[in-house]
Amino acid sequence: MVLTIRGGTVVDPVDGLWTADVAIDGGRVVAVGEGLAESARLRGGTVLDADGRLVLPGLVDAHSHADARVLDEDVQLALLRQGVTSVLAGQDGVSFAPGDGAYATDYFGPINGPHPTYRGGGVGALLDGYAGTTRVNVGYLVPAGTVRHEVMGAGRDRPNAAQLAAMVRAVEAGLAEGALGLSSGLDYVPGCFADAAELAALCAPVTAAGALYVTHMRGYEESAPRGLAEVEDICRRSGVAAHVSHLHARADLLDGLLAGARDRGLDLTFDAYPYARGFTLLSMAVLPADLVAQGAQVVTSRLRTADGREQVRAQLARLAATPGAGDHLAAGWPSRMRVASAGSAAYAWTEGRTLTEAAASRDPAATDLDATDLALRMLGESALRVTVVLDPPSPRTDAELARTFRHPEAMGGSDGIYLGGHPHPRAWGAFARLLATGAQGREEGAWPRLADLLSLRPVERFGLGARGRVTGGAVADLVLVDPAALADHATPEHPTTLATGIDDVLVAGTPVLTGGALTSHLAGAPLRRSRPGRPTP
Repeated sequence: MVLTIRGGTVVDPVDGLWTADVAIDGGRVVAVGEGLAESARLRGGTVLDADGRLVLPGLVDAHSHADARVLDEDVQLALLRQGVTSVLAGQDGVSFAPGDGAYATDYFGPINGPHPTYRGGGVGALLDGYAGTTRVNVGYLVPAGTVRHEVMGAGRDRPNAAQLAAMVRAVEAGLAEGALGLSSGLDYVPGCFADAAELAALCAPVTAAGALYVTHMRGYEESAPRGLAEVEDICRRSGVAAHVSHLHARADLLDGLLAGARDRGLDLTFDAYPYARGFTLLSMAVLPADLVAQGAQVVTSRLRTADGREQVRAQLARLAATPGAGDHLAAGWPSRMRVASAGSAAYAWTEGRTLTEAAASRDPAATDLDATDLALRMLGESALRVTVVLDPPSPRTDAELARTFRHPEAMGGSDGIYLGGHPHPRAWGAFARLLATGAQGREEGAWPRLADLLSLRPVERFGLGARGRVTGGAVADLVLVDPAALADHATPEHPTTLATGIDDVLVAGTPVLTGGALTSHLAGAPLRRSRPGRPTP
């Protein structure tokens, strides 16, 4: 049956902005024009009154950690209330497939959460699990760190020829099963042990598939030049197109780096979120990678003894003194790390406080802790499951952040993590903030540019089929926006408050959000690449 959206202002990133009805049938837009609603009503169709709202293509979160949590209704609600209809998972080189998901659950559980159903079967099986189980579309990247762990374990050894060939075959299999590309996380174990030659080899099948190499690179902020240089090296070796995850640095530094990459002909895009603060595993930020590679059980045993903590403190001091090796351990680091999830009931009282604030407050277990000792005790108690919100070394204004999204290579990614007692607000507010601030005080052309930035660009870059447009033949992932009510309300103090201004959302032509509440329709689908350069919608 035809569903028609009546009286909205259509926002298309190519055709611009105009008032029209939008007719939908079979999950696709079949017509955009005047008088369609009355015709549909006469034929017994359903009419959705847009009430003067904007009709945008569904937004794409180009960097999401909703891999497991997207199956939860509270996460779906948080996404849809921001207009996000598709998320791209498998980020930072660590996720559930290939393999049985145990490594990802153990190491990245505080980021992605435990998967409720996946226990093996590879990328194809993981993607199958998103069909008919969620209201949001899910694409997936083959995670290079997971591939390395499956073949070589967590150690730092370089792969021999047989191991490298096995890793390449795993990437090929994931792409054949529908993955959109390959991701790496070069701050995380074991991805941090891979060099450019290894990563270029893994990118060879990605290049052949016309897919994308997506990287949490080895260096951000003042180390961004070093990180981007390695990305360029990998691209030159393999011929792959690259995408940098959550790119953040000083605005003037970032401008120069991107201009240089453009001048050298590098095929590069990136995503970013509109916040200065970051988020990570405390273990990644403060523990030596070689120690983490020994596994949570070994590290936990060491951190639960005074002698073990003293040994680790000495390692941290050496790491912090090594140029470029301990960027997160710059002077005053405990005051820049606010606990998002303590990972254990014993230290739940620290959530929402910086490590410095927590150490200075009264701890029933030990009142004489310094911040470093507190951090190590928390990691030991939680089996390394502590997460923190990070203040950048150099604070940035909203105006500086806005410059990031003016680059033609930019798109939106929340880096959203839906776990912990005091998470980062970006998971609940990033896209609402981008829409609201991007349109504020600007001319009408701002809305088509936002639809391009947050929908069409990632659709085209990642190969997500006939999405990202409000035009005949497009998949009807559509969002109705009330500009007057549009706002993000998630704050550092109240990070899980829902956005406002988006109350109606369609996925494949099916209403999944109506009046600001979820419907019963689980219309989300896995977003697969079926053959080189020709992704299926």
